[in-house]
Amino acid sequence: MWYGVSSIAARFINYLLTPYLTSTSVLQVSDYGKLSLVYAAIPLLNVLFTYGFETAYFRFSQRKEFQQSIYSTASISLFISTIIFSLVLWIFHNSLASLAGIPGQPYLIKISILIIALDALATIPFAKLRHEGRPIKYAFIRIIGILVNIAATIFFLSYCPKIIVNNPNSWISLFYRTDVNPVTYVVIATLLQSGLTLLLLMGQIGAIKLEFNKVLWKEMILYALPLIIVGLGGMINETFDRLMLNWWVPGSITFKEEQVGIYSACYKLSLLISLFTQAFRMGAEPFFFKQAEGLNPQRTYARVMKFFVITVTLMFLLVSLFLPVFKYFVGRTYWVGLGVVPILLLANIFLGIYYNLSIWYKLGNKTKAGAYITITGAAITILINRIFIPHYSFLACAWATFFCYGSMMVISFAWGQKEYRIPYPTKKLIAYIVIVVTLYFIHRALTSIVPQIWFSLFIGALLLFIYTWFILLIEKEEFKKFPVIGKFIK
Repeated sequence: MWYGVSSIAARFINYLLTPYLTSTSVLQVSDYGKLSLVYAAIPLLNVLFTYGFETAYFRFSQRKEFQQSIYSTASISLFISTIIFSLVLWIFHNSLASLAGIPGQPYLIKISILIIALDALATIPFAKLRHEGRPIKYAFIRIIGILVNIAATIFFLSYCPKIIVNNPNSWISLFYRTDVNPVTYVVIATLLQSGLTLLLLMGQIGAIKLEFNKVLWKEMILYALPLIIVGLGGMINETFDRLMLNWWVPGSITFKEEQVGIYSACYKLSLLISLFTQAFRMGAEPFFFKQAEGLNPQRTYARVMKFFVITVTLMFLLVSLFLPVFKYFVGRTYWVGLGVVPILLLANIFLGIYYNLSIWYKLGNKTKAGAYITITGAAITILINRIFIPHYSFLACAWATFFCYGSMMVISFAWGQKEYRIPYPTKKLIAYIVIVVTLYFIHRALTSIVPQIWFSLFIGALLLFIYTWFILLIEKEEFKKFPVIGKFIK
């Protein structure tokens, strides 16, 4: 819960930039699309820079013979590889700029390389904080970094232009130029965040010893290599569709960037579920490994899955039924893409369930299975996008994400139950998802008859209340175990 709350808080603060950046007075739609292309490339390269060592760190820190050397070994490995990878990317930055769809602005790639390098160096120190159970410091560093990012972004995009207009010879002119694309300054703000984050982790970095365990490193690499494929496939499924949209949608460069911008902004409206899923993943991974040492961990995994599904289905209804309110989170220019939001909400539910299910191959050291599943999902993503983007633009991206995560969820469940059986209440969980989708379509049908905002919100609140009451009724015995909720359930 601690890591989940801190991650949600940090990411939510960062998401607060979305209404600001999607305002046409700050960034044009095409510029927001350009920014989205940069931020689609960064996570993909982050996977290569960290090559699964975060998960490997949690996995091997459970073994007593490696507890003294694992932190230094993992940190030294990432330090050396980060230098090598950064130099290689720097040499080929022009090619990377063309691949990312921004051939005329290779300097954005150079700044991104620095961001990726700094983030990679912070990976194991952050993992150490999580492993040691220090959520307050973890949350403090994350949130401070994001607050600096927000402050720097507003400073560059709103404060500096006004000062330069009134006083061209101001001290701001030493580092700010009006002829530079504003997207550059947004990326520089992210670089400042990454740099400050690394500085705040100096206490953990200072704990690194010049101790490198070759035996441990080989075992970690063998465990982590399939996770690179898992990570790359995951990023293809999660962010690569922006790049594919830019490649394959017909039209001018500006139109392509606008389509990417609209899709990326509307994707942010699924933030409640995506935030919760990402935060859940941060807290669940070390938790699941520790539970594996206890008695009957399968029962715990099944209960966690049930509460996860209950939570995300409630979030699905909250966002989809109150979309007339949530849409103000992005600029009006982007509302043309609102139809993708319910599809992406369901897709993120599937992804979260998949994260729950993936414990079977991580515990059993069968990470190759995760690689196969993710490759399958990536293939589905690429295939659907390649066929349908030229005809349906960003709508194809949304459906590709839906079918990708849906297939990964089904494959992982079927395979995992054969390898490591967990007593998930499968029928009940499927019923919950079907019910919320049905309630969504009921809401759409009723609001199409009475297209008034007050009626939409009233029906939405009513349907959300009905589902919440239904869940409390069905799961009465479970919720009685919670002190706060239990007082209200007889």
